[in-house]
Amino acid sequence: MLRPRKKYTVHDLQQLKGKRVLSHIHVKSPEEAAAAEEAGVDLMSCSFDSPEAQARLPALVAAAPHSFLSCATPHGLASPEEAIRVAFRALEIGASSVYCSASPLTIEAMARERIPVVGHLGLVPRHVTWTGYRAIGRTVEEATQLFHRMKELENAGAYAAELEVVPHNLARFLSSHTKMLLMSLGSGPGCDTQFLFSDDILGDYEERPPRHAKAYRNFAAEHRRLQQERLAAFREYIADVQEGRFPEHGHLVEMEGPLLDELVRAIGGVGSGEKG
Repeated sequence: MLRPRKKYTVHDLQQLKGKRVLSHIHVKSPEEAAAAEEAGVDLMSCSFDSPEAQARLPALVAAAPHSFLSCATPHGLASPEEAIRVAFRALEIGASSVYCSASPLTIEAMARERIPVVGHLGLVPRHVTWTGYRAIGRTVEEATQLFHRMKELENAGAYAAELEVVPHNLARFLSSHTKMLLMSLGSGPGCDTQFLFSDDILGDYEERPPRHAKAYRNFAAEHRRLQQERLAAFREYIADVQEGRFPEHGHLVEMEGPLLDELVRAIGGVGSGEKG
């Protein structure tokens, strides 16, 4: 029997910086978490940004008990105090760290409480009204701003930052100039982790996958096939009911004839006023 693998700590991850690239998957169900752990993924992340996601976290932790799991806090946290409360709740349930896309001010407050926190650089979905959906850092001016934002996160106490859709050569440069772990989502191989969502890996949606993603399976097609199988099975069942083919004798439980006759006589007697 294989011994359980050692569960990473933040300290372990920091010691691995520059030594090898870690695999990193965002999972959305206990089944995916269990499969990712069994497959040998280094890191996992999950959502913690809705009541449903928060209720799901214990099951994810139980499904992958030996894995480092980082939780994404809700966007739009009202205050550093709220961020701290949410983060501690995730850690108490079993998360290994938390992701937060808020400002360095909020992240600094969390880090002061010794909360392991991951920030966000590059294309930040909650900030796309300012940037649009595009690669960030293609100009010297923008790359310089990105460098300074990285340093702000580092100085705030983040141990890592998701680096989303940044030119790969710039990302390599940034990774070599910070003690934080940089987690590449579409930012090339020069970072400390390669991060993809399970939906991308499994091909589990109908839209065209983003440029940075690679689908290793086609779960969307499998879902369509299963839906057709559901439809066919339900139609066959309905037809069997309508035509009297279901239930068959093998599906039934039968009372012994003499006992049923005795019951009929007894009920008939009660109905006619006769004494039993």
